[in-house]
Amino acid sequence: MATPKRTASPILTRSGSTIPLRPAEAFQTDAETRTGRIPLALPFPSVPGGAFRPTAFVGEVVPFRVTAFREGHDLIGVHVRLFAPDGTESLHRLSPLNDGFDRWATIVSPLAQGVWSFRFEAFADEFATWEHAAELKIAAGVDAPLMREIGARLFDGARAEKDRSAAERRTLKGAATALRDPAVGDATALDIVRDPAIAAFFADRPVTSLVTLGPRQELLVERERAGVGAWYEFFPRSEGAEQKADGTIQSGTFRTATARLAGVADMGFDVLYLPPIHPIGRLNRKGPNNTLNAAPGDPGSPWAIGSSEGGHDTVHPDLGTLEDFRAFVTAARAAGLEIALDLALQAAPDHPWVAEHPEWFTTLPDGTIAYAENPPKKYQDIYPVNFDNDPEGIKAEVLRIVRHWIAQGVQIFRVDNPHTKPLQFWEWLIATVTQENPDVVFLAEAFTRPAPMQGLAMAGFQQSYTYFTWRNTKEELEEFLTQVSQDTADFLRPNLFVNTPDILTEYLQYGGRPAYRTRAAIAATAAPTYGVYAGFELFENVARPGAEENIDNEKFQYKLRDWAAAEERGDSLAPFLRRLNEIRRAHPALRQLRNLTVHWSDDDAILVYVKHLDAALSPDGRADTIIVVVNVDPHSARETMVHLDTRVWGVTPGEPFEVEDLLSGAQWTWSDHDFVRLDAFTEPVHILHVKESR
Repeated sequence: MATPKRTASPILTRSGSTIPLRPAEAFQTDAETRTGRIPLALPFPSVPGGAFRPTAFVGEVVPFRVTAFREGHDLIGVHVRLFAPDGTESLHRLSPLNDGFDRWATIVSPLAQGVWSFRFEAFADEFATWEHAAELKIAAGVDAPLMREIGARLFDGARAEKDRSAAERRTLKGAATALRDPAVGDATALDIVRDPAIAAFFADRPVTSLVTLGPRQELLVERERAGVGAWYEFFPRSEGAEQKADGTIQSGTFRTATARLAGVADMGFDVLYLPPIHPIGRLNRKGPNNTLNAAPGDPGSPWAIGSSEGGHDTVHPDLGTLEDFRAFVTAARAAGLEIALDLALQAAPDHPWVAEHPEWFTTLPDGTIAYAENPPKKYQDIYPVNFDNDPEGIKAEVLRIVRHWIAQGVQIFRVDNPHTKPLQFWEWLIATVTQENPDVVFLAEAFTRPAPMQGLAMAGFQQSYTYFTWRNTKEELEEFLTQVSQDTADFLRPNLFVNTPDILTEYLQYGGRPAYRTRAAIAATAAPTYGVYAGFELFENVARPGAEENIDNEKFQYKLRDWAAAEERGDSLAPFLRRLNEIRRAHPALRQLRNLTVHWSDDDAILVYVKHLDAALSPDGRADTIIVVVNVDPHSARETMVHLDTRVWGVTPGEPFEVEDLLSGAQWTWSDHDFVRLDAFTEPVHILHVKESR
């Protein structure tokens, strides 16, 4: 590793400044124990278990926190030293949280893309210890001469340091002289103790002893799209599909689907996610609504990948050619959209893999190959891959496929059911791919238990589906949003999809249009990444009997929709989605994950949370605060009092402040206790921007 340069990188702390660098190694106290002279514990950011490194994304505000303490009553200080990917260093002072748990914290932004490392450093803070004791004792007339002499000696030592400025030296010399002068009274001596200019000298360049260094740890910072984006999913075969005179449907193509790109971009989405675009198996092909017998013309499920036309590296001939796909990717990019492609490691019974590599599948005692199941669902048209018989062969093939699609312009992969494949496989694949292409992003469709879901994130997945679709009550959402923004944010980035082809929750089925507005508003404001599956904006809420999915599921048939006509009739949620995405782009607080705080209301259906970004950490240098108040009961109008901890954004409790509803345009004067009325049928949500005082 190259020798780090001791120059500060352009990083902002909460106060907007960095601390001049001094090599801590020169001051560290030798210790033959695990704790060091001043114990350092529970460092954050971190990943449970320590086997994987925490992650962040470009533009993210990253909190650094550690527990540090020492014996007795003398005070300590804590720094975090950052080592940038290019080797430059910067030093940042942590502040005590004063929460009774000896925790220290600071927040840092922005961080450039690449692998960073960091180290916490604790030290005995000589000035803070003297300042605290002198404040108490001189005021009380106890040991005042002694306190004054200790301070004078402290100033003498600091003045002798070569890296002090001439102005600092003059101030410190004058202060030391005054502290020793018997003619200077204790009241004046107290003024010196309390002098903010002198305190600033020691905050920027503390006098340290008993320095203890924590271990050096890594932090992976990935590109912004790994953590920020609005996703939209559609099936290319449905876009531009036409019903013929005989009632059959002609598939849409990449060429016809290109016409839909402008509509998706106009709603403000950043990522267009495509289900598998490969040939679909004919053996055991499913018919409409997951029936077992497909009629001629039934397209089958795109996740039943592979036929005589090819497998995972091939484009379905109904959609066009590989050249057509590349042109589609280019057109999407021109519209401001990145293409995310589905990566589903499974095969239809007539996939070339089945004949060429039968060892890649599980053979049952009767000689048949086991098909996929997710009880009570059965997938007779899909064979899951068995990683046990030829893991190296499967790894090589999947890596080849991913590289193939990267060569076609794909940088984002949505991975189907990754929790049904070995975790170590994903760790290897993602590390290999991102080593070659650091901008590639993998999204885990991991609707599974918490441990596997979090394990996939730790192993490298940049994003993950979550339990958001099933968290609908105020209590459920408060717990969920706190967890994803605080507890797991160092390694798991949630993508809050509001619906999928497989998920139409009872909340959406029976909540009507208010439910759709409410869910979209929460998803778009609570996390920097969220997603919508096509049809959501048309309020498609009729489920297949006994299932949690739309009737006439697009997985198994074409879907003919007239987007423009619905919007012209005022029968579309598209304008609301467009406004949500405009708000997201205009307000940097909404492009952060870790800055959500839950607040309170007196009603068990009114959810309240705040997203705040300090001015020093905001890209435009202005503080940004968004208050979201949501009626999560889609069947009623609610009136209640909302209670806010305004200290989160620097307003003293009880003081008034101005807010603007970014949805309605209404403006009000609020304080920390406010009345709201939210009617699910007309205005189920407030998205309030706290206006800066003039």
